[in-house]
Amino acid sequence: MPKTTKLRTYTIQDGLLDEWVQRWRSEIVPLRLELGFTIGGAWVDRESNRFIWLISYDGPETFAERNALYWSSPERKAMGLNPDDYLVGDDELTIEQVY
Repeated sequence: MPKTTKLRTYTIQDGLLDEWVQRWRSEIVPLRLELGFTIGGAWVDRESNRFIWLISYDGPETFAERNALYWSSPERKAMGLNPDDYLVGDDELTIEQVY
């Protein structure tokens, strides 16, 4: 399968941006990496309570198939991390690198 990259932008509830970042770094990132995803970077826009990150997958499955494996994994379920507790909005774009 060709490499798929997603640009994800999350709007975080007021007062929870730092907590979200900490949990994302310590819980989500390690599992994503373990499952073969790559993280191209992450940024915060504190003025707008936004968290922006790049995630890619370049493996034998489609991004959607691998993402489904992530969400159904016992490790993800054990996190007890419900995005709805943090996110008030999200946007996802599939992007292609040209340079």
